[in-house]
Amino acid sequence: MTARGASVDGKVVVITGGGTGIGAATARRYAAEGARVVLVGRRPGPLEAVAAETGGLAVVADASVREEAEAAVHRIVTELGRIDVVVANAGGHGLGTVDETDDAAWELSFRTNVTTAFVLARAALTPLVESHGQIVVVSSLAGLFAGPGVAGYTVGKHALIGLTRSLARDYGRYGVRVNAVCPGWVQTPMADEEMDDFARAAGLSSREEGYRIVTAAVPLGRPALPEEIASVIRFLGSAESSYITGATIVADGGAHIVDVPTIALDA
Repeated sequence: MTARGASVDGKVVVITGGGTGIGAATARRYAAEGARVVLVGRRPGPLEAVAAETGGLAVVADASVREEAEAAVHRIVTELGRIDVVVANAGGHGLGTVDETDDAAWELSFRTNVTTAFVLARAALTPLVESHGQIVVVSSLAGLFAGPGVAGYTVGKHALIGLTRSLARDYGRYGVRVNAVCPGWVQTPMADEEMDDFARAAGLSSREEGYRIVTAAVPLGRPALPEEIASVIRFLGSAESSYITGATIVADGGAHIVDVPTIALDA
């Protein structure tokens, strides 16, 4: 029996941070193929908007809090009968160097980027074992390399790679596959805000010029669209990737292959 062209029709896909950006694009991608999507997050407005668009279920919960994550999983299984895929996409925060990061900022960064994925994955393990399901962890290129002045974010995204590998190592024998995606620059609302700030600070005319500058050394020469990352997530969160687990898939337009010391030589 081949997994090629395996359908996600009827699968229950739980997505944290599903109200905007990559999460919303992932919900649309799965829903277009007949999956039942569940959007989990703290802000009801964006979740309900995407749920209405995709025919999905909005569950307002803080995935970093054990009681709320467990209640969300219980509701999903009660109402939809199963969980087949968890997309741990929630994240953000973590600006500043180490000496600029106080205890509150550090805790917020780690909770937002790592604890949300850890706690929800733990809560969903029983139904995932029952369905031989998948977890897709959305890390970042910052999970492999370090940018300037983003210590909390960098540490958190690195930790997600470790969480992915630990889950894959321990639960593969129960039929659960776990993989990570590391996007580079993606045109999301959060990245747009960063580009607006960069454009103002650098005296640029627009965010588009900002994106052009930060991707100038990227082989594909542009940021990704959220839909392009959603395609990678959908592949990993389906039977089409049936023999892949513990992997880190980089989707960055080729940025990670660039030899930094040679950039100045590139005419």
